[in-house]
Amino acid sequence: MSDNISVFSSPGLKDVVQDMRDLLSQSRLALLLGAGCSKSAGLPLMPELTENVLGHKKIGDKTKQLLDKVRELFSGAQSATIEDYMSEIVDLLSIAERRTRRGATQSKVSAGDQERDAAELQFALDEIKGAVSSAIGDKEVNVATHQQFIRAIHGSLQAGKTGRGVDYFILNYDTLIEDALGLERVVYCDGFTGAATGWWEPSTFRTDGKAARVFKIHGSIDWCLLKDDSLPRRIRSGIKTDSVRNHVLIYPAATKYQETQRDPFAQMLHYMRQSLCPEEGKEMVLAICGYSFGDSHIDLEIENALYQSEGRLTVAAFVSTDEPEGKLRDWLSDAAISDQIRVYANKGFFHGKNESKQDAELSWWKFEILARLLGGER
Repeated sequence: MSDNISVFSSPGLKDVVQDMRDLLSQSRLALLLGAGCSKSAGLPLMPELTENVLGHKKIGDKTKQLLDKVRELFSGAQSATIEDYMSEIVDLLSIAERRTRRGATQSKVSAGDQERDAAELQFALDEIKGAVSSAIGDKEVNVATHQQFIRAIHGSLQAGKTGRGVDYFILNYDTLIEDALGLERVVYCDGFTGAATGWWEPSTFRTDGKAARVFKIHGSIDWCLLKDDSLPRRIRSGIKTDSVRNHVLIYPAATKYQETQRDPFAQMLHYMRQSLCPEEGKEMVLAICGYSFGDSHIDLEIENALYQSEGRLTVAAFVSTDEPEGKLRDWLSDAAISDQIRVYANKGFFHGKNESKQDAELSWWKFEILARLLGGER
């Protein structure tokens, strides 16, 4: 697909693009960014990440054997990923821990023809998370597109608006948005106090004067849980800690419901609900990019906000499918909320009952193209 954006200057799309820029210029804006937004920086999408992790040097023989058995359980499944395998192990770990707490004689669980206890499963999960962290964090990345995006959101789209704060809800484990905000000198908070090494202090989200708030909904490659801690630390790469519990705090989507009952995830989702349900007299725009609506928990949060906001929340979704599918199709079909949904698809623009289909492919769902369009490029 070409990165030529001249198609967006055509009579049928020029006004749609300007309306999109106006929409994302509103005084209250939230962004939900998924894995597709990290591809332009040189990071792998989930299929490539899965292959990288499965063959990673951080995974020992026993963990590899477990992964092989878990993968066998997914035989016939379409597009199973490392997140699916991690979720399966997390589920097995929960069962083993529950049996152990209750003093069950049979505290081990089976994965294929293997039996593992809670400690073995936790060790395997830690190795896999370490491999995920390494596969993402050890790559040389180019944050130019993310910087361009940040300049558009906090520059050209914010012209003449004072005091606008933007909420970033990040589903990725990487730190590209935080890096770009820092490079562009945008003052932000992410729930930590300190610097490159810090500790969790969610009161930072309530601090006035920040241009942006960053919520890492699935955790981050630089979050760790140290011995005797119940809340995360941010540990700078290369720092060795005197801990036997140096877990990387990342969580696959399928296990999020369990984790959202605990802090820090419960705290972040509390702020997400507040953000997406503005008080009466105010409106919020949620722009979604790089996300395929594959996390049922996140989808439910958005859906609840659409109904509870009484029309004050507008969702603008940029998707690679030719037309709206899945949740987006369902929301557009619901008269109660359809006018709140705008879908910028690969072959058209869809808003409520209105459809503007195109023969040409529209690449506004690509993060690098969206950054150019929001910056005013034609």
